[in-house]
Amino acid sequence: QVQLVESGGGLVQAGGSLRLSCTASGSISSYDIMGWYRQAPGKQRDLVAIITRGGSTTYVDSVQGRFTISRDNAKKSVDLQMNSLKPEDTAVYYCYLQYTFRTYWGQGTQVTVSS
Repeated sequence: QVQLVESGGGLVQAGGSLRLSCTASGSISSYDIMGWYRQAPGKQRDLVAIITRGGSTTYVDSVQGRFTISRDNAKKSVDLQMNSLKPEDTAVYYCYLQYTFRTYWGQGTQVTVSS
């Protein structure tokens, strides 16, 4: 069994910053891709940023230049530094891990940005 434990969500004013962290544990020895998705009320879950084990990154256009994803391969962890937050960034953020064509999700952490 694989668990993804997230932390770091919360309430912040527009223009502020938050840092999300996620660590994988359990019966998994490595990963191919880790990252973050988000889901706003009434909307589908969308990609925010992902990073491969080799360090290649992909960001959705709306967060490019504001968010930075990083990883620690030894710890099987991924962080998302979110700066210049906007009200439209408000959502539940889910950690994501892909390994050998299997995918795993965290339980989600709420990020709320007030205007």
